[in-house]
Amino acid sequence: MVYSKINIKDWDEADRPREKLLANGKSSLTDAELLAIVIGSGSGELNAVDLARHIMASVGNDLNALTKLGIKGLCSFKGIGPAKAVNIVAALELGRRRMLLAAAPVQKITSSADAFSLLAMEIGEEQVEYFWCIYLSQSNQVLAKRKVSQGGLTSTVVDVRVLMKYALEQNATALIIGHNHPSGNLVPSQADINITKKIKAAAALLDVKLLDHLILGGNSYYSFADEGML
Repeated sequence: MVYSKINIKDWDEADRPREKLLANGKSSLTDAELLAIVIGSGSGELNAVDLARHIMASVGNDLNALTKLGIKGLCSFKGIGPAKAVNIVAALELGRRRMLLAAAPVQKITSSADAFSLLAMEIGEEQVEYFWCIYLSQSNQVLAKRKVSQGGLTSTVVDVRVLMKYALEQNATALIIGHNHPSGNLVPSQADINITKKIKAAAALLDVKLLDHLILGGNSYYSFADEGML
């Protein structure tokens, strides 16, 4: 595809993303225009806004999908080198951390959706598997949440002894475990089913109940409890 490059300086001032932000506020900009400001400059064929639009179009204009590209994926676009890719990743991470701080903390688990909201900010967008556990009181009040392990693109090794050690330290009477599938496929693998059974059995020996196991992928999740798998 051949692109005809038009320098942003040649645009009407109202269409330039920086000037547009200053004049009309940040909410007046599209996602692509905001991304263009982060990118700063375009390639030999595209100006910054067109390059940003090209990148956003490649991920279906989905910011969550953009986050999953990572440094390597961003550098696959002509005009995006390591420095610009780092800027984009850093900007997205700042946004994620702001959301994490702004989110009302879940104090009590009443549904799988509550558990998902508690775990999603931690592992929903990660590109390797992370395994977390939420430790609960008798009344399902959240006592703590901990990262138990992290692994590769397709699996993580869970030390059940470590998981249960934390449960004893917190005097927890119930657990909810969760991990992510970077592929976005929420169907539990046989390994997922096996580790669920293993943790449930270990918890029962200590009179601790496993309430659920969530598999996270982006903005969705699979609940073992909701699907009758526990």
